[in-house]
Amino acid sequence: MSYVTEIPAASPQDAIAHFQRRLSVETDCDDVHSVIKSGEVDFVLLHVVGSPKMFARRHLPGALHLPHRYLTEERLRDWPPETLFVVYCAGPHCNGADRAALKIAQLGRPVKIMIGGLTGWADEGLTFASS
Repeated sequence: MSYVTEIPAASPQDAIAHFQRRLSVETDCDDVHSVIKSGEVDFVLLHVVGSPKMFARRHLPGALHLPHRYLTEERLRDWPPETLFVVYCAGPHCNGADRAALKIAQLGRPVKIMIGGLTGWADEGLTFASS
């Protein structure tokens, strides 16, 4: 028996619940890019780490710079309560997106993390914006 099979796979029902749960809190670079490219963006994309200078140098097209430490109820009032926020940070080595997602959820707002962050975006060869 291999390391792969020594623990039995989950039932299809358990696997469905697990993957639906993950997809309810995560999206990926390609999905975000596809929506941006379509021009039918139905979420607010937030760059949640770094300085204004870093953001100006490289960020995702259409993203707003709102570092996680500045996320407050007052800052989010510009958007209706049902607005989905998609947050990203530098990449897998950064927990800024997790911190931002937690704050946004604690404020009662829907949120997803774009897994991979800037590193994932670059790995996929996608184009960055700059100011």
